[in-house]
Amino acid sequence: MKKIRTASLLLAAVILLLSFTGCGGSKALPNFDVPEGGYDGSEVTIKFYHTMGSNLHDVLMIYIEEFNKLYPQIHIEEEQVGGYDDVRDQISKEISVKGQPNIAYCYPDHVALYNIAKVVATLDNLIDSKLEVTRADGTTEILGLTDEQKADFIEGYYKEGQQFGDGLMYTMPFSKSTEVLYYNKTFFDANNIRVPTTWDELEQVCAKIKEIDPKSIPLGYDSEANWFITMCEQYGSPYTSATGRKYLFDNQTNRDFVKKFREWYKKGYLTTQSIFGAYTSGLFTATDADAVKSYMSIGSSAGATHQRPTKGSDDKYPFEVGIATIPQVDTSNPKVISQGPSVCIFKKDNPQEVLASWLFVKFLTTSVEFQAEFSIASGYVPVIKSVSENEVYKEFLAKADGGDFVSALSAKICLEQEKAYYTSPAFNGSSTARSQVGDLMAKVLTADDGGNVDNMIAKAFADAIDECEYNG
Repeated sequence: MKKIRTASLLLAAVILLLSFTGCGGSKALPNFDVPEGGYDGSEVTIKFYHTMGSNLHDVLMIYIEEFNKLYPQIHIEEEQVGGYDDVRDQISKEISVKGQPNIAYCYPDHVALYNIAKVVATLDNLIDSKLEVTRADGTTEILGLTDEQKADFIEGYYKEGQQFGDGLMYTMPFSKSTEVLYYNKTFFDANNIRVPTTWDELEQVCAKIKEIDPKSIPLGYDSEANWFITMCEQYGSPYTSATGRKYLFDNQTNRDFVKKFREWYKKGYLTTQSIFGAYTSGLFTATDADAVKSYMSIGSSAGATHQRPTKGSDDKYPFEVGIATIPQVDTSNPKVISQGPSVCIFKKDNPQEVLASWLFVKFLTTSVEFQAEFSIASGYVPVIKSVSENEVYKEFLAKADGGDFVSALSAKICLEQEKAYYTSPAFNGSSTARSQVGDLMAKVLTADDGGNVDNMIAKAFADAIDECEYNG
């Protein structure tokens, strides 16, 4: 939180500096205007910040080469910059000297932070442009997206780019993940336990597991913040807003579900990452006879291989992993969180850099082949639906199982729930809200209630709101 606060102060100072130097920071237009002639084929260098490891970097380099066959005048300089927060922090510093990259991996709260200085190019005019662009091989394409390309994006992933309060498009989805329910299928089958689809069913399953294995912690949930925000979405209860009053999560519905989960915790039904002190997959994959185990784990779909136990000396897995959609309040209106990196494009003095950046982003996000290969290599989910018809990807999904190909099983579940994805409003302070509700969840589960649990919960919520308003 300290890093985020520092970055916010830095960008606020940038705004003041621009206003005094006459650079028009406060007068910047909300949209990037496409030049009348569109992309003119001029030679430009595009800097792209990302967090890809070696395996994903190899895939990226293949497709940079493919892109350059079409646009040899556009030179892509990609740079791996630590983790997501490292990208955010580096760009926050570079904005002060107008040295930000052209394209960057981002999360919504990062973009909200960059938007304080109004340096992120809105994509609406680019997306809707009908101007024709000629490639090096003589073929042509329109600068924007065709209707078919727009419809091909998984809706929840695409709409994430419009969640900044003004209806404009600031990001394009790059690769995505969500939360899924991992369960010990071998144990469930042996004990005739049905996979829970609702939270009420989950409570019953936890109780049954406790009867079978009294020292177990039936459920591990990795992200307290995701849990809280997802419950708000599933109940249709306010969380935050990008406009007007921002912090809305202190309400009776939310206090009630947190109280219910506290009761589950007191019964020994669950733990979370901060309470356990590590990812709860460690409990889920434990196989020693004397170890405390969990038999369900809710975590990132991109981390499926971390939810798989280590093979034994017989070269077999101790148990088979099952994967399902997380439990719901209403199974007819499912809600699961959209996670994973998007990409944003930064404004530049030379509009041709923005156009070239857009052509590269468009190439990666609409390429079935790239999205397929990147998903297979990363465990993330493709952002376009047509990937499921790609022969290589179909072969990958066909191998889905609870062992060697558990990442394929995870991807398959994610694609099956494409209509369930949601995103939260993004604004300067949304990351603070996320941190606060996560801390609130862990605190309420474990705190001494002093004899009055409702007062303790009410105070925890009020304190979280105060922290948001002070730090946001």
